Amino acid sequence: MTRTHSKHIRVFVDGLDMSGFSRQVGALSWIFAAEPDAAFTDGSKNILIGQPEISAGTLNTFFDNTAATSPHVNLNTGTGTRNVMVAIGANDAPVAGDPVFAWKFEQSAYSAEQGSGFVIVSIPLGMASYASTLTYSKPWGVLLAPMAARTAASTATGIDDNGASSALGGIFVYHASSSDGTFTLTAQEADANVDGSFADITGATSGSITAAVTPQSGMIALSTTATIKRYLRFQLALGTATTVTFTSAFIRNNLVK
Repeated sequence: MTRTHSKHIRVFVDGLDMSGFSRQVGALSWIFAAEPDAAFTDGSKNILIGQPEISAGTLNTFFDNTAATSPHVNLNTGTGTRNVMVAIGANDAPVAGDPVFAWKFEQSAYSAEQGSGFVIVSIPLGMASYASTLTYSKPWGVLLAPMAARTAASTATGIDDNGASSALGGIFVYHASSSDGTFTLTAQEADANVDGSFADITGATSGSITAAVTPQSGMIALSTTATIKRYLRFQLALGTATTVTFTSAFIRNNLVK
C-alpha cells in the first residue's frame, strides 16, 4: 500500500455500513501520554510512554432518514456506545489485509446543519469506551473480510500481517448488516498459508447470532497471553442462514505495555 484516496474509506457503525452516507471521518487518533522529565545529572530529558488516548473523531454524514440503514434513523439519539470500524483501501475498495481502525466509542452528540447545498450531520465519536480492552492499547489491525454477502465457508488462503506468530493476544472485530437466519463468525489462524491448515482462534468468535432483523457487531478481546499464528483469515459457519452480509477484522497485539 502506498498513498490512497479518501474515496476508498469504508465506515461501519454497530453492524451498519455507513459508507454510502458518510463524507468524512476522523481524526483516527491514537496518542500516548509522554511526559518528559530529567534527573539533575541527566544531559537530556527522558520520556516514559504512558496510557494511550484512542478516538475516532467526528463522523460527518449527509442527513438521511432511509428506513433501517441511515445515520438519522440509527444515530439520532445523540448518545450511546458505538462499535466503530474504519477500513482503508489501497487505491481501491478495501480487501483482506488492508488497514482497519476499530474500537468502541461514546457518541456525544448529533448535530444537523445546512451546508452549501446538502444538509449535513456531525456525529462526534469521543474517547474509547470498552472495558474488555483495557489491557490493550492498539486500535489498528487488518481487514479479514470486506463487507459482502457470503453463502459458504471460506476455503481461501489468509493474510500475513506480522511476518511471524505473536504471543500477546488480539481483538476480533465483526459487523454483520444482514442475514436470513443464524450464523457464526470467527477468525482463524495457521502456521502454513494453505486451506487445510487453518483452525479457529480460541475465543475469537461471535457465537451463534442472527442479523435477520437487527444488524450485529462485536469486539472480542482475547487473553493478552494468547499465541496467534502467522496467517489469519475469516470464517463463516452457517446455522439456519443461507446468506450473510458481513465484514470482519483482527487487531493483533504486538505491543508490550
